[in-house]
Amino acid sequence: MLVVPTELKITYFILFGITILLVGFVLYILMIYSKKQQLLLKEKQLNDAKLQNQKLEKELAIQKSLQSERDRISGDMHDELGAGISAIKLQSEILKQQIDKNKLQQEDINEIIRISDDMKNAMREMLWSLNSKNDLLINFAAHCQLYIENYLAKAQIQTIFTIEIAKENNYKLSSENRRTLMMVIKEACHNIVKHSQATEVKILAQATDKQFTLKIFDNGVGFQPQFLNDGYGLSTMQSRISSIDGKFIITSNSTGTLIDISIPI
Repeated sequence: MLVVPTELKITYFILFGITILLVGFVLYILMIYSKKQQLLLKEKQLNDAKLQNQKLEKELAIQKSLQSERDRISGDMHDELGAGISAIKLQSEILKQQIDKNKLQQEDINEIIRISDDMKNAMREMLWSLNSKNDLLINFAAHCQLYIENYLAKAQIQTIFTIEIAKENNYKLSSENRRTLMMVIKEACHNIVKHSQATEVKILAQATDKQFTLKIFDNGVGFQPQFLNDGYGLSTMQSRISSIDGKFIITSNSTGTLIDISIPI
């Protein structure tokens, strides 16, 4: 009968023990790796879920913004068309009475033409604000130039409009910012024609990496400081610009008035 030496038995036991330890160590490493992979997978799933939630939140914000814009446009169209149609109806009634009395005058007809032109221009402004091509800052500046020059020309006021915006500039303005700026510009033009007695207006439109600046200077008679708060609609203009995180500064003296508007872009 073959007898295995004790030393060999011990060696076998040691080798068997080492093998068990190695197998156990490998299994332990595999288990740790598997858990780590599971954790990484769960972390990835969590990050994907967060990204998906962020996308959904952005989509909801966009939809909310679009709905708000639709509501605003609907309200504007209702106000503009409603007011215009009511005015035309009223003026038509007046014309009817004038015809019956044989007192029809050219001014009565001109008033209907004026109201119709106002409605047409209002609709044109709304359609312009909806056109995504007009989001570009340089296109907005060009639109401002056309509007201001046409408006002031009716009052025989010379306009010098300077645009310092590079053609390759791809900065954009939101429809809300464009609409707000146009409302302020219209009010400024109205004040110039009605109150300033100016003969010349200089406008400078500039763009930097962080802001868009519009400066409007007229060579009129200026106004007293108290009008900053309770006259000429200046407080409303300032409030509108503040609502889009902009700055509205106005200075005036006997040599003219400067309106300095800046908004972030």
